[in-house]
Amino acid sequence: MEPDEKLNVLGEPLTPCSFKPVTGFFRDGHCNTCAEDQGIHTVCAEMTEEFLAYSKYVGNDLSTPRPEFRFEGLKPGDQWCLCAGRFLQAADEGCAPNVNLAATHKRTLEVVSMEMLEMHSSEKSK
Repeated sequence: MEPDEKLNVLGEPLTPCSFKPVTGFFRDGHCNTCAEDQGIHTVCAEMTEEFLAYSKYVGNDLSTPRPEFRFEGLKPGDQWCLCAGRFLQAADEGCAPNVNLAATHKRTLEVVSMEMLEMHSSEKSK
């Protein structure tokens, strides 16, 4: 698998999303992607209770540990590379988590508008 160019939605070098827990399609701590990443795991998002409950409700339980996959489960405050489509779905439902734009891959813009990302930017809330 050949990774796409490592640029964020701001047109700058992609910064890390999380090493604890380690995230990303390649499990390298970055929201890198490639042609084989069908889910487009490119949005660096900070988990909230509301989003984790929503994700579980729509069929993707991110909070329950899955030791067989070396997955400890996510908790509020953890950062994770979300699928761009799931982020958009959560935004449409009013429960999208904040995103780290510097750590969100530019391929996200194929699915989510920059305006939507900016509305949920973690930098905006600081």
